[in-house]
Amino acid sequence: MSTQAVTVSLEDLKSGKVSFATLEEAFGPESLGIIIVKDIPEEFVQLRHRLLSYSSYLGNLPEFKLNKIENAAAKYLTGWSRGKETLKNGQIDTHKGSYYANCAFYVDPTLSCATPTDDFNAVNFPEYLSPNLWPGDATIPGFKETFEDLCRLIIDTAVLVAQACDRFAEKEIEGYTKGYLEHVVKTSTTTKARLLHYFPVVKTELEKEENDDDWCATHLDHGCLTGLTSAMFINETKQIPCIPMSYAYNPRYLPTLAELDRSPDPSAGLYIVSRSGTTTQVKIPRDCIAFQTGEALERITKGKFKAVPHFVKGVRPGVGDEEGKIARNTLAVFTQPNLGEVIDSEMDLTFGEFARGIVEKNTTK
Repeated sequence: MSTQAVTVSLEDLKSGKVSFATLEEAFGPESLGIIIVKDIPEEFVQLRHRLLSYSSYLGNLPEFKLNKIENAAAKYLTGWSRGKETLKNGQIDTHKGSYYANCAFYVDPTLSCATPTDDFNAVNFPEYLSPNLWPGDATIPGFKETFEDLCRLIIDTAVLVAQACDRFAEKEIEGYTKGYLEHVVKTSTTTKARLLHYFPVVKTELEKEENDDDWCATHLDHGCLTGLTSAMFINETKQIPCIPMSYAYNPRYLPTLAELDRSPDPSAGLYIVSRSGTTTQVKIPRDCIAFQTGEALERITKGKFKAVPHFVKGVRPGVGDEEGKIARNTLAVFTQPNLGEVIDSEMDLTFGEFARGIVEKNTTK
């Protein structure tokens, strides 16, 4: 297994110059299961900084405001949640706050979720068929606009990665449907995005937990390609994410928060677990987008591309020269098939049926 993530340029993706060998090195059986795309438009840097700043603003809202954007019926797969997810050994995850939104707007700006069918609807699958719950502009000005704009840019890039994967699969996999992954990424109304706010950890909490994967337990993504921004570290002692309360205060956007030059704890961040059990830390540059493989892609490509287990390791209090409460914010965009699309032809398994099982396993009762 390579010890470094593969990097390609946006222009090489657009021109179809990414080689099959590069794709195998990025996504194949002995890979890290991740590719980094560089030379992204400058707009991305601005949108990333604003939205990841908003993650701290969101996580520090009063509880009564956060309660308004929770959806227990959807098992918190739309809107806000904290402490609603089960990790390994049944442990409840309280380290991170999570905000999910459906990305059906990428296909049709009027949609807030996928269009219901007899097989999948708000009654029998609310996790995927519940409309978005946005914090209004009176709460966080420009949140919805920024969220949607950044997700569109990431999905646009995912389409190009999908095109490269299709070229490989059409040659290497017998019976592969031409352009299938591009079709999935470009036309799906079930793609979801997750804005994450990893709360600062205090020393007393850290002493109770000695696992490496203390902020996000080891897991596989269950979609096709997961788009990732680099993490943003914020000292919330110095950069207090407090929204001014005034009738006269009505900006288009809230001020962005100062980002630390680097994580104060070099060991903190994203780790990928190899098939031999070794772990590799992956660092994503701020001006790049990374894409990880998920279980649906592994099934679609009949194992040619592999989903790889990964986890997030937290910032240890008191490590480094940065004093204060350090939060970590990031965004993940899970591109995945429409619910009725077959992802395993041998088992005749649709993505909706597959996703139901994953949701049941990973959420609290």
